[in-house]
Amino acid sequence: MIEPKRHTVTAALPYANGPLHLGHVAGAYLPADIYVRNLRQRGKDVLFVCGSDEHGAAITIKALKEGTTPQAVVDKYHAMLRDAFVGLGIRFDIYHRTSSDLHKRTSQEFFLELQRKGVFIEKEEEQYFDEKAGQFLADRYIIGTCPNCGNDKAYGDQCENCGSALSPSELIDPKSTLSGTTPIRRPTKHWYLPMDRHQAMMEEWINTGMRHGVRQHDPKEWKPQVLGQCNSWLKEGLRPRAMTRDLDWGVPVPLPDAKGKVLYVWLDAPIGYISATKQWAVDNGQDWEPWWKADDTRLVHFIGKDNIVFHCIIFPMLLELHGGFQLPQNVPANEFLNLEGRKLSTSRNWAVWIHEYLERWPERQDELRYCLTTILPEFRDSEFTWKDFQEKNNNELVAILGNFVQRVFVLCEKFYDRQAPKAGTGTQQDVSLWSSIHAELEAMVEHVDDFRFREALSAAMNVARAGNKYLTDTEPWKLQKSDPDRTATVLLNGLNVAAVLSVVLEPFLPFTAAKLRRMLGIGELDWENAFRTDLIGPGRELGRPEHLFKPITDAEIQPEIDRLMATMQDNNEKPSTASASAAVTIKPTIEFDDFAKLDLRVGTIVSAERVPKADKLLKLLVDMGEAAPRTVVSGIAEHFAPEELAGQQVVLVANLAPRKMRGVESQGMVLMAEDAAGKLRFVRPAEAMPPGAGVR
Repeated sequence: MIEPKRHTVTAALPYANGPLHLGHVAGAYLPADIYVRNLRQRGKDVLFVCGSDEHGAAITIKALKEGTTPQAVVDKYHAMLRDAFVGLGIRFDIYHRTSSDLHKRTSQEFFLELQRKGVFIEKEEEQYFDEKAGQFLADRYIIGTCPNCGNDKAYGDQCENCGSALSPSELIDPKSTLSGTTPIRRPTKHWYLPMDRHQAMMEEWINTGMRHGVRQHDPKEWKPQVLGQCNSWLKEGLRPRAMTRDLDWGVPVPLPDAKGKVLYVWLDAPIGYISATKQWAVDNGQDWEPWWKADDTRLVHFIGKDNIVFHCIIFPMLLELHGGFQLPQNVPANEFLNLEGRKLSTSRNWAVWIHEYLERWPERQDELRYCLTTILPEFRDSEFTWKDFQEKNNNELVAILGNFVQRVFVLCEKFYDRQAPKAGTGTQQDVSLWSSIHAELEAMVEHVDDFRFREALSAAMNVARAGNKYLTDTEPWKLQKSDPDRTATVLLNGLNVAAVLSVVLEPFLPFTAAKLRRMLGIGELDWENAFRTDLIGPGRELGRPEHLFKPITDAEIQPEIDRLMATMQDNNEKPSTASASAAVTIKPTIEFDDFAKLDLRVGTIVSAERVPKADKLLKLLVDMGEAAPRTVVSGIAEHFAPEELAGQQVVLVANLAPRKMRGVESQGMVLMAEDAAGKLRFVRPAEAMPPGAGVR
């Protein structure tokens, strides 16, 4: 494969028929932003494009519901989407829109080139017609029962319950979404993409990465669920798919015998990436073509799993048949994010809307970015809860990251009048600190390149954990009187660790990274600087100590939970009380002497891995401040990924008799709390503690 000179990164075009919610952000936009920010840090030439998808039946349906025009709908939601991205720190090079004249021309030229090459087949067939509304029904204007899963709200192009691709004729008991009546069939002509003719080409490209005899991508680097969904389609056999629709809203089909027809939204929308690139090039005096056509360009699409087939089969097929374009080298699609134990649902308003979050939680953008990154649905569905958001903020951002920075700056203010001190002679302790930090930096880059952003964030946070451990071990607050030179060395190292954090946190927490740079009096740094140990020199003027994060109280979180509960009541739904009842069932009373027998200690998880042939068990190595870490087997595999546990502090029953589980001897028990939904959470100290600290 050719080493890329430039990187074209796209994030799925959101439909301009509603606001942005947490599921959208976790599915495509936050992972893409993290990826792009880190590539830029590493000196890569990157173009990050997105825009509003403003055509298709979903827009016209929304206009009908709101009693307005499609143009008014897209104008309203385009602005809302754009502002939400800006507010959350999602930094596109351009956020375009598919209702622009440039996009219209680009899409029509693309269609005409395919037509000129004889790609399409013209076919007249009977399609559904709503007699009451007086128009043919596009896929999304038809709703019925899915023949595969029985969902009675499946659309004419896809069942959003089981993910099956459908055609309107496959629906059982179809109904028009315009009038609610049963449609009839009438003949109409459309232009079809004969996907079946190109199945062998797509099978080879997807499963071997080969194109024109050259390996373009490595299938082993693609997520297994992406390859799995592609091959499921291929196994069923590709079928012709209409590339035009009978609608009056969209890009008109540029042929004389196609009056009243527009381009299919899944031909029109992905071309939006290209038209956005063209607009960016016009705005910046650049040439757009290398970003899409050069052999040394790497194209990556960030999407949710419901868009896999369009970005991995249909759009690449269209690009190949058009000619002259690069195909995507990776499509790191994410699974779905659930909310408080339920699937996100825009129709039932079971969602956390970004524009509302930004209104209610100003200055808390990074707290949300952090929480979402820790639960990104990279390989399986995940869940957002407000209590988890609160705990991640209080127990990780405040207690680990904020605690480290605060301690360093407070001590520098106390001992050195807010100036960086002059270091004395270093020790092996200092060498070990920087060695561990540099290992985390290398791990972070590897995880970013593998699209494992949860692990990448964990590596970045391990830098703060290493800094906290270094302060705890050296105790500079005690050293000042007895060894001022050593105190100065420790705190200068602490300032330089903070400077490194301003680099490694930038992709995940850009607002916090900027605040930290202001406190340190430095500008934005590139990735190579993260490996330096002298970013902050003696005598540098420092800002006043500031709290990077503030604790979130129960009183602040409860209104968010109440808001969702009110939504449930509005939909005549009742929350499940089974697990909540179980949670408050108190066991029989014990004597104090029984409790006093427990030896509870704070430990730090060093590593975690799955126990073979055990779906629920993880093998943890826990640092208890002893000669060697303890092995603890814990039944938490369904709640935590092994890669996200390193560095987490836990409370351990340290004097529990050893017990073998699946052949592994467990030397303790990790304490967990269970919420009303059955989700397990660690019981941890409110702030970082040395391993082995007693719990009273």
